[in-house]
Formats: sequence, C-alpha cells, structure tokens
Amino acid sequence: MCRNLIAHSLAVLLLTSFSLCATPREDTRLEAGWRFQPGEVTNAATADFDTSSWQPVTLPHCWGWELAQQGKKYLRGPGWYRRELAVTPQHGQRYFLRFEAAASVADVYLNGRQLGQHRGAFGAFCFEITTNLSSTGTNLLAVRVDNSEQKDVSPLSGDFPVYGGLYRSVHLLATGDKIFTLTDHASPGVAWLQTSVSAARAVLDVTVETSNGTKKNQPLTLIASVRNAAGKIIASTEQPLTLMPGATEPFQVRVVVPRPHLWNGLKDPYLYQAVVELRTTNEVVDAVTQPLGLRSFYVDPEKGFFLNGKPYHLHGVNRHQDRPDKGWAISEADQEEDLALLKEIGATVVRCCHYQHSDYFYTLCDQAGILVWAEISQVDRIGAAPAFAETSRNQLLDLIRQNVNHPAIFCWSLFNELRPGNNNPDPHRELQDLNLVAKGEDPTRPTIAATCTDKLPQMNKIPDLLGWNIYPGWYPEWGTLKELDALEKYRFTSRHGGFCVSEYGAGANVTQHEEEPKEPKADEQWHPEEWQAIVHEAAWRQFKAQPYIWGTFVWNLCDFTSYWRHEGGLPGLNTKGLVTFDRHVKKDAFYFYQANWATEPMIHITDRRFTDRTNAVTNVKIYSNAARAELVVNGASLGTQNNDGNGSFRWQNVRLTPGENVVEAHAEKTGKKVHDECRWMLKAGQ
Repeated sequence: MCRNLIAHSLAVLLLTSFSLCATPREDTRLEAGWRFQPGEVTNAATADFDTSSWQPVTLPHCWGWELAQQGKKYLRGPGWYRRELAVTPQHGQRYFLRFEAAASVADVYLNGRQLGQHRGAFGAFCFEITTNLSSTGTNLLAVRVDNSEQKDVSPLSGDFPVYGGLYRSVHLLATGDKIFTLTDHASPGVAWLQTSVSAARAVLDVTVETSNGTKKNQPLTLIASVRNAAGKIIASTEQPLTLMPGATEPFQVRVVVPRPHLWNGLKDPYLYQAVVELRTTNEVVDAVTQPLGLRSFYVDPEKGFFLNGKPYHLHGVNRHQDRPDKGWAISEADQEEDLALLKEIGATVVRCCHYQHSDYFYTLCDQAGILVWAEISQVDRIGAAPAFAETSRNQLLDLIRQNVNHPAIFCWSLFNELRPGNNNPDPHRELQDLNLVAKGEDPTRPTIAATCTDKLPQMNKIPDLLGWNIYPGWYPEWGTLKELDALEKYRFTSRHGGFCVSEYGAGANVTQHEEEPKEPKADEQWHPEEWQAIVHEAAWRQFKAQPYIWGTFVWNLCDFTSYWRHEGGLPGLNTKGLVTFDRHVKKDAFYFYQANWATEPMIHITDRRFTDRTNAVTNVKIYSNAARAELVVNGASLGTQNNDGNGSFRWQNVRLTPGENVVEAHAEKTGKKVHDECRWMLKAGQ
C-alpha cells in the first residue's frame, strides 16, 4: 500500500527512500499492537511467553529521556518489544521486516528464531522473513533493544544522550520473488550516481542490486527511466539480463538526460522521478521509484561553494533530533516543524549532527532545496576494541547506501571532534579506511569532518573537506570575540585549502536578560539572551567577509538534551539553540540570521522578553532585512536608521516613561510593509 506525504505545500513525494508504490510491493507500518518491558527478560522471544503485564506502546517509542531531560543520569540497558504478526505466506511472495532505526543494538526474533542483529543506533536494517513465517498466519515478533555502552559501537561519548528503543518506524514489506534487494544495508537496492551534470546534459550511472528468490534462471529486462514532474519519460535505458537462482547480483546501466532542469537549492529545488523496473515480457515484477534532483557542486578554496557552476554560499545550522517528553521518538509533524524553521530563517544548508537522521527529514530537505551535511556517530573518540572499526564501517555503509540518492546530501562526514590524549586510540588508520569506503561507495561526493584541534594535523587532512568547531566569546579555551579576527590560521589545516565553520555560538536562557552584558561563564547559571545575539552578530560579520570560509553552521537550531549539563538555569539542556527546546520561542539570534539570510521582508525588536525595566534610558536594537527602519516609542517616532550591513539598526539613549511603554518598529521591503511591537514596563521612580 502506498501512502503520500505532504509537507508544508511542498511537492508530493513517496513514502520511503525506496518508495514502495509499484504493484508488486506492499508496505505496512507496524505501529500499534506492541508491548514493551524494560530490563532483561528471560525467554522473552518464545511464542508462549506471557506479556499481559507488559506496557502497551505504539511506535515510535524510546526510553531514557525521562531522566535525561531532568539533568539526571538516564536509563541505559536492554528492553524488549513484542507483537503478533498476522501474515500467511503466499506462493511467489517474499516478506521482509525493515526497521528504520533501533538504539543501539537490536536482536530480532520471529517465532522464537533469531533473524539477526544490528549494531548502531541510527541506521536502518532489514531482514527477510519468508522462510520463518508460520503457515498458520500467526507469528510472534520479538525485538531485544539495548542502549548500554558498547565498546564497538559509536558514539562512545558526546554531548547528547543515546536513548534506547524502536524510535523510528518498523515496516512489513511484501514483494514478488524477483526484486531489487532490500537487505543490502537496508538500501533501496538502487544507486543513481550523478557522474556528470551540466546545463547541457546529466550522465547518470545506475547500479542495481537484484535478488532472485527462485530456483531457476530468470530472464528479465532492466529499465531505468527519468520522468519529469509531469510524469513524462524524458530519458530511458533498458538492458536484458538473466538473474541466477538464489543470487544477489549487481547490474549497471547509464542514463543520459539532455538539457536537464537542475535542482538549484532554495531557488528551484526541481525534482524528477527516477524509476528502475524489472520486467518480464508481460509485466513489471519489481520497481523502485525515487525523487531525483540533478545538480553539481564543488568547493573552490579561494572563492567558496559553487552549486551548478555558480557561487552559492552555505549558511545554516546544526540540528539534533530530540524533543521534550519524546526523546528520539519524534513524529513526521515534528520533523516538518524543524524544516519549517530552516525555511523561515533562510538557511541554505543543515548539518544533521552527529549521526544518521531519518530518511523522512532528508526527503524534506530534498523538497525544500536545503543542502545536507550527513554524518555518522563517530564523536570525540574512536574505540580500542578490535570490532570498533568494523562496526563504524557498517554504520558508514548504512548511511551511504540508504541515502545515496538524496540530492540534498552533498557530503559524507567521517568524524566530529576526535581528540588526542586521555588514552584515546590513534585514529589515523581507521579514518583512512573509512575515507576509502566512502569514496568507493560514492565517488561523486566529498568526505568531510568537523574538528576542534590542530594537535592531530594529519587527521584533519584525511577527508576532502574540513570544518572547524570554534567558540570565541563562549568557551575560555577559544578566547574572546577578538579571536574572530584570526580566522586565517584555520585555512590551511585542511587538505583542500579552505574550510567551513561547522559549529559556533553561545548559550541563552530566554528568561535571563541584561542590558549591555559582559561575557558570561559557560558553566555557570547566568546566560542572558542578549549575549548570545552579540556573539552571533560578531561571528557572522567576520565569517561572511572571508570567501575561503565556504560554509557556516550555527550551533544549534534548537536547544537539546545534554543530561550532564547544569548551566544557564536550565539543567539537562544545551541552550545554544536559536530556538527553545520545545520550539515555542525563537530567540533574538534567530531573527538576526533571518535578517541576514531570508528574502521575505521581516522586522524584529530585540530584548522583547526583557519586559521589566529599571533603567529609564536604554538602547534599542532592531533586526530587519530592509534598508531602513523606523522606531516608535509610545506613539512618538524616534526617526529612521540605516541597516548597518549586518541586519541591525540601533537607537541610542531612548527614554522610557514610568509604567507601560509601547515600542514599535516599522520597515518596508520590496513594497511590503512589516511591523513589530512589544511592551516594556519601567518601574516607577526610575
């Protein structure tokens, strides 16, 4: 069955990364009917086990957030899920279970028999269950999920919790017996590599992995087609082939699209449909349909990022996936809300930190024209266990094979902030191996990493591109805001010769305010909202002036859980977000970037939540993307000011009167008037 997704009036695309809408395939989400029990349970995989005392749950579901979001050490260990699976196997049909993610080690059982294990909290995995199904049609599915620390599974540390559970959807898939494989790292079985893309033509090298579930040779025709948005075939290639019995075989074809309509970021995120089919003479036996955005990009170390041959600055944010009272078990609506925030602020790019995000979110970015930095969860340090390298390799393969066809993704990341010392193993050999894996899987995209140290200089030169996580004006080791004058020193730490700023920012509590604040201490309880804005104003002014800084990524889109933190008056939170954890309040710094990045006319009065005033004379700052703005206080105009070139307008020595003061801001851009208003109370006698 096929289910359409509509996201904020964007183009309608198909359900999963491999869009199961061909007649031979059916996709059923297994959301309801589960029972859950935390802790270890003996014999929980057996069919006659009594689960009447277990908690009924609906997927997605996870545990650990309950304590982590209170700033406490959270639950890590095993938990069990069970449900009945009503499937009567039919001749000529194959059946699969696809898990979009499970944190972080999952053992899957059907009718008491183990199907397999997946290690890693963020990638999808898939098992064929055809021969495990009961002929009665009644089956028992049991899943043991364990988020305990594992020596071979990253992340081994990090500024975010590793929750447990089946926190993304589980699918029951029914197919024919001759298919594009579903069990190759849970990939769609199809990779559309964009070998060459220009305004004249797009050369697409397509690799499919086929699977023959019969005991005979199967002569078929492979057809790869590109359809435009209206559904018309504009390019197609077909090739006869014979599938060997019981084998999973790769085949390659090339498709050339003349004069392609390019996927051009925010301006025009045009999507084709890429369709591969396996056909007999009379019918389609399997098909995979996916969105296809044709684009080219490169980074010039002197001039920055180029999209389709033209300069295209990457400015955006980092994003974590957790939510209050949900942890990682977020809905599609939650993800759409985050996407809407990216569009509102005017971001051209998002770094999906520090792990593989959901296919649905990548798809939203495809639709919106927002480029994506995609990561694996290799954070802070690598493991000394012999199996760590293999598990990390599999996590990278999960990421690439499952998401290689998303046009928004422009790079594959190898690590974040690997540090020397503290008995951390030498990372160089493992990173070289991962880099080779990424380049072998996808030679069309660069590898990248985010670093915070120059003490391992050769490590920083393993990936094609490099980002620096820097925090002047916040963490003492990075110095004051004056350090922003010394950005040149990072330039040649990369193999490429340019760099991006992959993290920067400061914490902010929207209930804490101070006029003309001094730099607060990051690990203490006073984090006024005004200081965060000052940091971002200074950082953006410097970053945008340097063409060799080809991208900037604010840390972070929203506040997120960091259970060990007790700072800024908000225990259990990293408050560097531009938006509060619940997504209800956009901080002043959000509007600062909107004034610099967004094209839709906007205006915002800063310090608006600083409602109780004690100083009768104050300064007023406004953010807008207009050329001029007017300030009105208590009905009296205080005149207009020009944009300072950084999205800001300032009025000095504004006098408030005792009691309520009405502060208004007015501007006009492209013929559209914008207005903002807030109220401040001045205590009598001031």
